[in-house]
Parts: sequence; C-alpha cells; structure tokens
Amino acid sequence: MDIRIKATKMEMTKAIESAVKEKVGSLEKYFDKIISIDVEVGKTAKHHHKGDFFRAEINVQVPKKMLRAEAETDDLYKSINEVRDRIKLEITKYKETHQQD
Repeated sequence: MDIRIKATKMEMTKAIESAVKEKVGSLEKYFDKIISIDVEVGKTAKHHHKGDFFRAEINVQVPKKMLRAEAETDDLYKSINEVRDRIKLEITKYKETHQQD
C-alpha cells in the first residue's frame, strides 16, 4: 500500500508525517485491497488565528473506486483522527457492498 502525504500552507514536520502514517496505515486492517492513499494536511488560510482552520483530506484508491473524506477542526491532529474515522466508515461501506467481487 502506497501512502503519499502533502502539506498545504504549512511545513511538513517529521511529527506530522509520523502521525499521518500511523493513523492512516491502520486502515489496511479494515480492507486489504487498498491500492493507494493520498493524504493532504494543512491550514485553510495562513492569516487565521481562531476557529477551525486545520484540515485533513484523504483519498483512498480501492478497486474500481476512489473513496474520499475531509475534516476541519481547530487542531491538526484532531483533523487527522476525524478524517481517518470518516474514511474508515467509507471503506467499511464499500467493503460490505462489494464482498462478492
């Protein structure tokens, strides 16, 4: 499984990269036919100081389909956790509807 990570409007640190790989890497236990995962983390704007301005987006390529989820919160790590939970639901739904394939 290939995981690609991109940072937008912020610097990609080792801590962020490690957190993303840890959280997103766990998706493989829910569905073993994941082809690739693209994750984008970042800020919605450089000038904001209050509110939900950290975002995480994930695109998961599975056979015959692209699954997508995104989340915006006031904390980058919360956004990563939230988007992981949302994509986990999408993977579970996809797996249930495509079990005979």
